[in-house]
Order: sequence, then C-alpha cells, then structure tokens
Amino acid sequence: MKLNHIMALSLLVTSTFTIAETIKGTNYQSPSCGCCKDWVKHMEDNGFELDVVLEQDMTAKKIELGIRPEYASCHTAEIQGYTFEGHVPAEDIQRFIDSKPSRMIGLAVPGMPMGSPGMEYKDQQDPFNVVAFDEKGKTMVWARHNQ
Repeated sequence: MKLNHIMALSLLVTSTFTIAETIKGTNYQSPSCGCCKDWVKHMEDNGFELDVVLEQDMTAKKIELGIRPEYASCHTAEIQGYTFEGHVPAEDIQRFIDSKPSRMIGLAVPGMPMGSPGMEYKDQQDPFNVVAFDEKGKTMVWARHNQ
C-alpha cells in the first residue's frame, strides 16, 4: 500500500511542475562592448539562450532588422522572429513573446540608461521606457522602469 501512495504522490508532483523551455535567439553586438555581455548574462539568468554574433558594422545590422536611429542602442537581438534593441529587461521580452503582438515587430530601450539590465552602476537608477515598435516606426510604451 505504501508503494502505491508513493507512486501516486510522485505522479502528482511530476504533473504539477512544468519544465520551462529555454527561449533561444541571437544577439548582435560590437566586439568591444562590455555592457552587451552583461545584458546577455541577464537574459541567460532569466531563461534565455542567446548566441552572440560580433559585428563590426552594427548600423547595417540595425537597418536590416528595422531599428530606427531614434531608438538605437548598443546591441540588437533576434528572438522568435522579433527584434529587441538595447537593454530591454527579460521580463518585458517574455511578456512580449507570450502576447504575440501582430502589429509590433519588437521592443527597444533607446540609449543606454543607467540601471537597465547590463547598465547597472552602484545605486544609479535612471528612469526609462521600453517601447514597442512596428515596421513603419510607430511606437507605444510597453513598460516603464525606475519611474
């Protein structure tokens, strides 16, 4: 009888936990950028697996992926068909991917705000917005941080 209880309990425990699937993508970055490495580590710490491609000409890659100059940053990632520019928090990328927006093609954190993932420095926490953007360059605020 005890063996049956143990088997039933193990089945219950196994069925209640789901194994999170790693989300894979590619991050394009300059060979000389240190904060890009820190952002990739932030992503990996949050369940993403990113291949890193070192690019000498990031401008060409950004143009190819639809990044406009006004929301450019130092690195650009492609994850599940979407483009993510700059120091976007993993939680915002996860929510974006989960929602599967049909009009928006990605998220961006323009510039390099202190306190964003990969840009941590002491206690400095600059306010920043994560914007969603479409192919025509129209944006909407997706998330606000350090406000």
